[in-house]
Amino acid sequence: MASAKAKNNKIELKMGMSLKLSLSLGAIATVLLLSSIITVMEYTKMSRYVSEGISKDINSINVARQLSDVANEYNLDILALIGNEPSNEPGSDGAVGSALPDFDADSFLEKCDRLRSALKESNSSTLALADSVEYSFAAYMLTSLEFKEVYSSDFIDTREWYFDRLQPRYQRLRRSIDLLSQAIYEKLNNKSEDFDSGYYRSIMPGIVTAGVGLVLVLMLLFFLQFYYVRPLNRIAAALKLHSTQNRKYTVDFEGDDQLKQINDGIRSLSEDNDQLRRRITALKAGAKSE
Repeated sequence: MASAKAKNNKIELKMGMSLKLSLSLGAIATVLLLSSIITVMEYTKMSRYVSEGISKDINSINVARQLSDVANEYNLDILALIGNEPSNEPGSDGAVGSALPDFDADSFLEKCDRLRSALKESNSSTLALADSVEYSFAAYMLTSLEFKEVYSSDFIDTREWYFDRLQPRYQRLRRSIDLLSQAIYEKLNNKSEDFDSGYYRSIMPGIVTAGVGLVLVLMLLFFLQFYYVRPLNRIAAALKLHSTQNRKYTVDFEGDDQLKQINDGIRSLSEDNDQLRRRITALKAGAKSE
């Protein structure tokens, strides 16, 4: 019966300590779990945003480069036709009419529209640069359509027309494309900086969690030391003095858990043991006096 009672007390002791330790460790685990979830969500969101933005900017840069290459090729084709003709100055042998080189204007404009769609979330200055590319292209194409008339004319110097009228418009078109490309590069660079700042922002919850976890561990350590280790050391030291030097057991501390019950039980047993010792001492003294 006594053994069963002691076993039940032991189970209650384990449950009491286990509950407090479980709550303490559970708080740490909860903080770490929530922080991990926040960190993963923040990093995933930031990574998706930056990767999509970088992909769009890189594609826009490639489209701008294609526009520049196509315009340059068309301009060189016109220059080649002009370079192969005899001079159209008065007194020359005359010029033979020639058709314009092939140029897919619809494809060029379609690429411009793709740029505008990709840059629709950008600031107004970038969109204005995209519009400038279209305006410059329209002015260049309208001027280039004069080529056939200029080429077949006996009174207009074709080379003069090319360098005085067509080439300036081509330079303006190239400048517009270059400015747009530069703006996209700057936008890409800003996204790279956002990625760096976003990376540190995404790991901040982890850093905060590590700090909070460390504080909670220290608090748990203090809790164990103050509420369990120190009382157990006091109980052990008092029991040793009681058993070896017959000192009275005087340990007492506040609390409402099983450790307090154990201490009260030890005090009661020590008092009973003191009474038993006094009786034995009295009996021994009486026996000696007889």
